[in-house]
Amino acid sequence: MSRSDPSRAGSSLDPFGNVVSMRIDHEMSLIQEAIALVRVGCASRVVVASLHFGDELMPRARALAGLSGLKVTPLWTLDEQHHSVAIEPRGD
Repeated sequence: MSRSDPSRAGSSLDPFGNVVSMRIDHEMSLIQEAIALVRVGCASRVVVASLHFGDELMPRARALAGLSGLKVTPLWTLDEQHHSVAIEPRGD
């Protein structure tokens, strides 16, 4: 069987796509953990730094934080490759 055989268990036609997908999942997991830390009171504010997919994750991160009464604020820098976000209580 060749490596490009799509019927092969665990094979992938796009290994780069798998890496990107795993990176996005990892970064979303970091955001979810930060939301949990603030939600339960272990921290008053958590910054998740050096995200590669900050722009893409913002809508989902804001929705998840909103369910817990929190907000996610982008902390964009001059470094266009990495973004950071702050998770903290809403100031309403």
